[in-house]
Amino acid sequence: MASLLEDIKKCGDRHWLIGCDRDELIELAEHFYLEIIEQSSQQNSPIIIVAESNPIRFLAGFLAACSASCSIFLCNPFWGEGEWQQVFDIVQPDIVWGEVKKQKSKAIIPNSEFRIPNSSIMIPTGGSSGKIRFAIHTWDTLSASVRGFQTYFQIQQINSFCVLPLYHVSGLMQFMRSLITGGKLALFPFKTIESGIIPDIDPEDFFISLVPTQLQRLLQIPNLSNWLAQFQTVLLGGASAWQDLLTQARDCGIRLAPTYGMTETASQIATLKPEDFLQGYNSCGRVLPHAQIKVIDSKNQILNSNEIGTICIQAKSLALGYYPDLLDRVEIQIDDLGFIDDRGYLNIVGRNSDKIITGGENVYPCEVEAAIRATQLVDDIAVIGLCDRIWGEVVTAIYVPKSQSITAIEIKAAIAKSLSKFKIPKYWISAQKLPRNAQGKLNRKQLKAIAILTQENRDRDLSNLTIVETTGRSR
Repeated sequence: MASLLEDIKKCGDRHWLIGCDRDELIELAEHFYLEIIEQSSQQNSPIIIVAESNPIRFLAGFLAACSASCSIFLCNPFWGEGEWQQVFDIVQPDIVWGEVKKQKSKAIIPNSEFRIPNSSIMIPTGGSSGKIRFAIHTWDTLSASVRGFQTYFQIQQINSFCVLPLYHVSGLMQFMRSLITGGKLALFPFKTIESGIIPDIDPEDFFISLVPTQLQRLLQIPNLSNWLAQFQTVLLGGASAWQDLLTQARDCGIRLAPTYGMTETASQIATLKPEDFLQGYNSCGRVLPHAQIKVIDSKNQILNSNEIGTICIQAKSLALGYYPDLLDRVEIQIDDLGFIDDRGYLNIVGRNSDKIITGGENVYPCEVEAAIRATQLVDDIAVIGLCDRIWGEVVTAIYVPKSQSITAIEIKAAIAKSLSKFKIPKYWISAQKLPRNAQGKLNRKQLKAIAILTQENRDRDLSNLTIVETTGRSR
C-alpha cells in the first residue's frame, strides 16, 4: 500500500474524521487502490474520473488515485448530459468511479510540448461562463496553499468544518488542510446544518468555509447565527459578498474572513483576518505568503496604490495549466479588476469582462447590484449589459423581488439618489430565481440568454398589441 494511505491508517487520532466513518474510508480507499493496480497491469498510469456524491467514496477515490500517482479528474456527480459531454470531449478515462453515463468521446489530443505529470489532480472550473475546464494541479501546488494558510494564520493544526462540495477546490482544500496538518475534518451537508441539526463539536477549534448565499441563509436563523459566531474563523469566498451581508455578519459578532482566490490558485491567496473585519474593514485583506499579486494597466505597467487595474498573480499554488495544456509562464493575468490600498490590502471592484459601456460611460455591475440590494426590496439581483443600437449597451437588472407586490418602478425610485443616472438600469426583469452554481456564482451567459429571450417576447407582444390597435382603429 502506498505511503499516503499508510499514513492515514497509522494516524494517532482515530477521531480526526467527524461525521463519517474513518474505517470505511480506509477500507474503500484500499479497494479503489487495488482496482488501480489491476488496471495498471494492462496499461501504465490509468486516467481516473471521480464523480462520487458520497463524500467517503469521493475521498477514498481521491486518496487511492493520489497514492498510485495517477492522473485524476474531480467531477461534479450532478452534472447534466451536456456537461458530461464537455468532460468526455476533453478526456478519455480508463476508470470511472461514480454514476456517470459515458458520452461519445472525441477527447482532445494534448498539443503542449510539455508532458502532463502522471500524478496531476484536475479540478473543474467554469467561472461565470458555465464552460467546464480542468485546472491542472499537483500534490505540491495544493500543499503550497496549505502551508501559506498555516503561516498566514500562524496555526499548526487546521481543523476544518466542511459543508461545501469536495469536487470543488473550496471543499477539497478543507480536506487537504486537515490532512496535511494533522487536524480534524468535519463533513456535514449544508442542508443538515440549515435544518437546525448542529453536530456536537466545539466551533472555537474550527475553520468553516461558506459562500455568500449560504451565509445569508444561516444568518436568517437566530440559533444558527449564534452558532456561527462561535467559530474560530468563518472564511467567505466563491462569489462577491454584498455590503448588507457583511454588516449583518459584523453585527452578529461573526469572525468573518472574506477571501480572494480561485481554482487556478488552489483556493485563497488573499484573506482579511477576522480582527480586521470586526473593526469595519471589508477588503480581501493581505496576500498570503505563498503568493504575489500586482495590479497592472492595459500596457502591463504596475500601478500605484489605490489605482484600479487588472489583477496579475504569481503563486507556489498556481495551477500548471488547463488540461491538456500546460502554461508556459509563471504568472496568470485574471479578468478581475481591483487595487491595493495604502494598508497593502487587496480590493476587488469587479470583472473586466462584466463591465458595461453605455453611452460611452463605464458601469460595473457590482456597484449597481450593491445599491439595489441596499434597498432591501430584492432577495437576489444581477446586472448585465444588453446590446443596443443607440447606447451600445443598456444596463439591465434581473431581480428576485422580496414579494410579488414589489415593482421595478419602486426599486428604481429607491436607488435614484445613490447612483448616477447612467448607472440606473433601463430594463428590469423579474425572476423567481437566478442561475447560480453551488458556490453562489452567477452564470452570466445564462442570465444574458434569459434577458434576450424576455426582451424578444416583450417586443413581440408590443408588436402584436400594435397590430390589434391598428386593426381596431381601421374598423
